Amino acid sequence: MINIPTWKIALILFVCALGFAYSMPNVLSEQTRTEMKEALPGWIPTQTVNLGLDLQGGAHLLVEANIVGVVDDRLDGVRDALRSELRDQKIRTVGRVKTASDALSFRLEDPEQASQAVKLLRRLDDGLDVRTTGNDVSAGYTSEALKKIKDQAIDQSIEVIRRRIDETGTKEPIIQRQGEDRILVQLPGVDNPQRVKDLIGKTAKLSFHLVDENGRTGTNSMTLPMAESEGGFPLAVKRNADITGDMLTNAQTGRDQMGGGYTVNFQLNAVGAKRFCKVSSENIGKRFAIVLDNEIISAPVFRSAICAGQAQISGNFTVQTANDLSLLLRAGALPADLKFVEERSVGPSLGADSIASGKEASLIALALVLIFMLGKFRLFGFFADIALLVNVTLIFALLSMLQATLTLPGIAGIVLTIGMAVDANVLIFERIKEELRNGRSLMAAIDAGYSRAIGTIMDANLTTMIAAAILYAFGTGPIKGFAVTLGIGVLTSLFTAVMVTRLLVVFWLKWKKPTTLKI
Repeated sequence: MINIPTWKIALILFVCALGFAYSMPNVLSEQTRTEMKEALPGWIPTQTVNLGLDLQGGAHLLVEANIVGVVDDRLDGVRDALRSELRDQKIRTVGRVKTASDALSFRLEDPEQASQAVKLLRRLDDGLDVRTTGNDVSAGYTSEALKKIKDQAIDQSIEVIRRRIDETGTKEPIIQRQGEDRILVQLPGVDNPQRVKDLIGKTAKLSFHLVDENGRTGTNSMTLPMAESEGGFPLAVKRNADITGDMLTNAQTGRDQMGGGYTVNFQLNAVGAKRFCKVSSENIGKRFAIVLDNEIISAPVFRSAICAGQAQISGNFTVQTANDLSLLLRAGALPADLKFVEERSVGPSLGADSIASGKEASLIALALVLIFMLGKFRLFGFFADIALLVNVTLIFALLSMLQATLTLPGIAGIVLTIGMAVDANVLIFERIKEELRNGRSLMAAIDAGYSRAIGTIMDANLTTMIAAAILYAFGTGPIKGFAVTLGIGVLTSLFTAVMVTRLLVVFWLKWKKPTTLKI
């Protein structure tokens, strides 16, 4: 007990010093931190704890995904593929293949080909429930397939939204599913929520179509509006896209060397580059429409074959619109259209009030605990108070290192930790008192107090850690914030209550060499 190895003493002091270094930026002004970043080496800690939406303000958005549209798009894809397969296998139909009410249907000329058509449909999409009645064939998605499509659409939408928001530099956004078809988005510290809304709300489905020179809308053509910056007049284009957005591998903002404006330069993958080379070489002198969310944003003319897999989108872009389009193309298209069903702005004044209340509660709790320990255990209570201050410092240091987000429930977790942090010291000190009453010597009593109480301390903190882990695993948003601070608080409390107070007691024993102890 008395002889702590030198390496262990060095480790304890190093951890404490590191904790003070990482927590210090949280009490410095923003100007001071900026000056530190410029003047000091990069390895000096300058990061602070991120404040959540309820503390620093920001945007709260609730969006709804159009899952019905996803199902319809998937059925349309099956229909287009089916038409081609029916022609290749010489299966003739009466009229066209139709899609309506989440189902696909068609009539065969020869009912003996029904089994062949059923196999074809199931090969195209194994989630279809195919039924035949005489010459009529119909197919719709099973309930299991519909659920899988919905889950995939929501998961993919969350991922795309996260990529788009990360590109804007927003720290610690909360993006999570809510209910069957809704997504909750919370953006702490966002000062321009409208731009974020515009980025989130755009489906960003990009495609490239040859312009129909005849200018007529028919089976193989469709009419789409031109962007206002390009005149706004409708233009007929081929219905089938030659290049799709999923063939893009990168997109960056550039400058037009000829016109001096801004452009979006993009890179295609191997498949897209090969297809783009073929289309451009076969259609020199013809117009090629670039379509974003069913609107033509540009319709340039092929002047030569483009086979390098690189091209650019030009138009009347500002630097902001060019950057936003590049961001959308890099992040990918949303699988479903999104509709904003709820929007709230949390003002910074509410956050300032919350922070002030949290500080007041924390300081009162800290002061009362310090006074109680000092009055109850005297000198050993003073050692416990020092360990408690180190504990709070380590909590903020770890939050800063992990770049965790501190929310109002997180502050509650810190206040709770302050009250719980001295539990281990109380157990140890009470055990020492009991050993002294049983007639043990001072050194033997202190040794027994630490060695015999450690098992109980570990069990008590382990159960708290289990609770914190369950809250983090199954909780959302504020609950996770509470679980993070509680879990970190348990770890730092174990270190300070057992290691730091023990080191202080050992230093005191070697310095004073007492023969009696009042505790």
